[in-house]
Amino acid sequence: MIDVAAALDTWREHGFVKLGRVVDDAMLERLRTRAVELMLGQVTWPGLFFQMDTATGDYRDAPLGLGWQGPSLNYRKLEKLELDEQFRELIRHPSLEPLVRALIPGRVTLYRAIVFNKAAGGGSEIPWHQDAGKLWGLSRDPEVQVWTALDDAPETGGCLEFVPGSHRWGLSTPLGGVVPDDVVSRQNVDAKVVRLPVTAGESVLLHNLVWHRSGKTSTGQRRLGFSACYLSDDICCVRKKKTPRTFFEVFR
Repeated sequence: MIDVAAALDTWREHGFVKLGRVVDDAMLERLRTRAVELMLGQVTWPGLFFQMDTATGDYRDAPLGLGWQGPSLNYRKLEKLELDEQFRELIRHPSLEPLVRALIPGRVTLYRAIVFNKAAGGGSEIPWHQDAGKLWGLSRDPEVQVWTALDDAPETGGCLEFVPGSHRWGLSTPLGGVVPDDVVSRQNVDAKVVRLPVTAGESVLLHNLVWHRSGKTSTGQRRLGFSACYLSDDICCVRKKKTPRTFFEVFR
């Protein structure tokens, strides 16, 4: 069981908190198996989103808009996983529900459910970024994400890294996403960075505005991580160029 009050105190101060082990061995095995089945095309769901990783290790070189490229274990991310019954179990995990409800009263929806994959060859290095801003196309920036390790993520194996307290600085740019190099330099983040290694099954609660990144894995082992971003029912999609998105209901 998660100590909700203690977890939220730490989250509010630092922008992130390790929640301990949420997923047991049986669920881990199911989720790992399903992630591989999806990447290999052995299980398919209409509407899934795929992005292949880059061979250079620079995420900016990852191809955009190509989607499914055939069976491969080198996809960088798989999105819309609320379509899959195995991942819906984790999105609605009973250990996470009290925590999410403490932060989001009333009806809870989902912005995205996504697996980030760093293949055994190393994967990509992800720079400092924030998961908010105009890029997300929302009426208000979300705050609540839970990232769960499906594989071990040691310091040399693609663990998450944070700048504690950076969620209180607001958006580095109105657009959001990657934090510009000049802003990173001004904040002297090298002296502040905290690496957060986790073992498979452990979850991390993070604020969408906290600066976070992850390096390549140099262990020779794959690193799968699952991220769910929860929304309040009063947050809506405001994009104009496409039909506004509707959001999957997690908790009534």
